[in-house]
Amino acid sequence: MKSLLQARAFLLGICLLPVVGGALGFAAMWADMEPSERLRMAASASTRLPLLVLFLAAGLGLAVFLAWRALGRLHREARALGETADLGGGLPQNAASPTLQAVGLLEPLVGPIARLIDASRDAREEDAARLATARAGAEQERNQLAALVAELPQAVIASNREGRILLYNERARQLFASGSGEASLVGLGRPIGDVFDRRLLAHARDRILASLAGGSQSALVSFVTSTAAGRLVRVRVCPVLSPGDAPAGERIYAHLLLSDDVTREAEQSQRRERLFELLTDAQLGSLRVLQSQARTLQAIDHVQGRLALDTLAAEAERMAGRIAAARNDFGDVLFSATARERISARDLLLAAQRRIEARTGLATRIDAVESGLWLEVESFALIQVLTTLARRVLDACEAREVRLSLMSDGPRARLGLSWMGIALSSETAAGWEMEPMSLGGEPSPRSIREVLSRHDGEFLYERERASALSRFMLCLPAASGESEVADPSSTGRPEYYDFDLFAWGARDEAPEVRSLAELAYTVFDTETTGLRPSEGDEIIQLGAVRIVKGKLLRGERFEQLVDPDRGIDPASQRIHGIARETLVGQPRIAQVLPAFHTFARDTVLVGHNAAFDMRFLQMKEDATGIVFDQPVLDTLLLSAVLHPEQEDRRLEAIAERFGIAVVDRHQALADALLTAQLFLRMIPLLANKGIVTLRDARTACEKTFYARLRY
Repeated sequence: MKSLLQARAFLLGICLLPVVGGALGFAAMWADMEPSERLRMAASASTRLPLLVLFLAAGLGLAVFLAWRALGRLHREARALGETADLGGGLPQNAASPTLQAVGLLEPLVGPIARLIDASRDAREEDAARLATARAGAEQERNQLAALVAELPQAVIASNREGRILLYNERARQLFASGSGEASLVGLGRPIGDVFDRRLLAHARDRILASLAGGSQSALVSFVTSTAAGRLVRVRVCPVLSPGDAPAGERIYAHLLLSDDVTREAEQSQRRERLFELLTDAQLGSLRVLQSQARTLQAIDHVQGRLALDTLAAEAERMAGRIAAARNDFGDVLFSATARERISARDLLLAAQRRIEARTGLATRIDAVESGLWLEVESFALIQVLTTLARRVLDACEAREVRLSLMSDGPRARLGLSWMGIALSSETAAGWEMEPMSLGGEPSPRSIREVLSRHDGEFLYERERASALSRFMLCLPAASGESEVADPSSTGRPEYYDFDLFAWGARDEAPEVRSLAELAYTVFDTETTGLRPSEGDEIIQLGAVRIVKGKLLRGERFEQLVDPDRGIDPASQRIHGIARETLVGQPRIAQVLPAFHTFARDTVLVGHNAAFDMRFLQMKEDATGIVFDQPVLDTLLLSAVLHPEQEDRRLEAIAERFGIAVVDRHQALADALLTAQLFLRMIPLLANKGIVTLRDARTACEKTFYARLRY
């Protein structure tokens, strides 16, 4: 704009030069005239001077106006040509060159500019080839490591010192999915605290540090926790140590976490124990009946019959002895199939709460849980005990709610299940302790007493007559704080990794002052019932992908249809093609937004015409309590910053100018992917204009005309 004003001022000066020259010539001629000549000229001019001045001013004004317009148009065409040329210089190697158009005075520049663009791209290709050769060795080693981890049957996650995920495999992404919209809690650059409870990780780290401080060169700790989808997983945490004699806390620069789903293993263990019981205890009962009947028949005084019965009784006695001996000698082999694991009190109660509600439909509340309390138990067996008790309380006492608690009592832990209402007799409670449990309608081989005896625990029943509160109390040993021996097999390879993230998490600057190329982004888009969020229109589809350190992570995506519980504007349906029938049975927005909020946590939101999408999210803040308060960038505004002379701001039009293929428009995930590609192309062009940090980009966007749009 400044250059245009300068050019127009120069043009105005040129137009005024003839006027100034004419005035000076007239002044010289006037000075050379005789007084009589001056009088005659003045008398003649007095009648014709106004008309002469009028024509002179009109002609001069028209000349200035036409020149002003021509120069403005020339300036706009020059800027548009410059923007297109600048865009061509920043396109990737495989993108088509932009079409350069110019007319008039600028037309001779098209050829040289096109040649300069081609030369610039050739130079970049040569640089890229040299860089690729230099990186080939390191990349080969990384790929070998990645190939190893991808084939592991375990879920593998590695995090740096600051708790940012820098490596994971597909098994980890699936195991720790949030259960909504294909979203996973695992992603490059994400906090490991999104996957596992931060207190649990801190406890594991403290155990590792204690082991290293004690002189151990390596340490491995394990625990059992539950996933967002309700699965029980066994996690082994191994520190990755840097060489040297630094203190233990400084030597750990990464953690490797290997996870296994043990839910099915625990269920299969109970089925094996059921088989074992059928082959032992059930047979023992039948043999004892035979022994009793044989003793009865032995009283009959028949010599031959008594001899046969004596033989039968002796053989039954030997069989009973062999079965009893086998049960004593080999029972531990089957019963140890699901070995005890360390689990936090909170995780145990949360897993029990989910299982009780799923199996019985009974409302379940966690009354009290002691922070920092750990147990070493067969978690699945204990959860089965609590589920069995809850079902029996529901049937016998007509309880509407049960409450769970877990507190320490010296070296023991007290696990409670209580309810208000009808109380039990002590005899009934004792009978429940002895009866076999059930698993999904199938009788279990073990009773509550057997489970507790294997944990060296006790079963108590308490009643408070004044408050009508009844409680089952399971007394269990608390876990010790000893570390475990390192597992030498804890090395492996990932399918998704970025080792540059070792240093990424160490940056402590605020996002506003960090480079755009270094930040993590969630690029998202919505499809809606209409265009008026303030008048009740709703989101019907939400899609998003992530960008971390300039890399588009296509595998880390969020996509979910949403039931809007209302009709769809026909005009909007013609655009996105999503019919109301397709949305029946899909989750409501109150269920989807928490999962998306987790997916987008600690990232900058990016959208095209983001003000429209953000308005839909903001309209749900009061109803859901979900607030998206992170920074937002808009590719529509960024395009206005980069190319102010381009008039078409539609997503597909901008993508075509950048040489990006447009596929499946007006599908939320496809549009998010397209926007992400567009945003990545914009980052280096913004840097060329001096827009490097997030603050620079937001400030530049606020100055554009489109920033005034409101929905």
